[in-house]
Amino acid sequence: MEHCDECGFDYSSVPADALPDRLRGFGPRYSAGLGAVRDPRRRPAERVWSPLEYTCHVRDVFRVQRQRLALALEVDEPEFIPMGRDERAVTEAYNEQDPAVVLDELGTAAGELADAFDRLGPAELNRTGSYPFPEPQVRTMLWVGRHTVHEGEHHLLDVRRGG
Repeated sequence: MEHCDECGFDYSSVPADALPDRLRGFGPRYSAGLGAVRDPRRRPAERVWSPLEYTCHVRDVFRVQRQRLALALEVDEPEFIPMGRDERAVTEAYNEQDPAVVLDELGTAAGELADAFDRLGPAELNRTGSYPFPEPQVRTMLWVGRHTVHEGEHHLLDVRRGG
C-alpha cells in the first residue's frame, strides 16, 4: 500500500521531515471541512459513515497511532493490535458526539502525534512493528506516519463528499 487509487495519495510524496506539519494541519482543515457540512450526522448512503463519524475515526486514528509509535520506541518489533474501527464507531456512538468537541480533540490528537514525530531521528523512523491493516505486515514508523497522513487526507475527502 504505497498509493491509493481512490484518493490519489502517494506515500513517497511525504518526506519524513514533512510529517509533523502535515499532521498539525489536519486540525484546521477538518474544522473547515466539517464546518462546511450542513448536517454532519447525515449518512449519505446505507453503510457509509456520516461526516461526523469519519471525523471521529480520524481523531481516534491519531490517538492510536501515537500509542503505536510510543510502543515501537519502547519494544523491538511490537505487534500492533487492530483499533476496531467499526466496533469503536458503535461503542463510542460516533454519530452522537458533539462536533465541536470532536474537532477540538482531533486538533489536540493531531498536534500530539505531530510532536511525537517531530522528535524522531532516522533510527527511530526506521524502527518497525507488525501493522495489522490492511493485512499484518512489518512496517517502519516512517510508513506509519505516512499512512496516518493518508488516513487524514482520505477521510477529509469522505467528509467533503458526505456533506
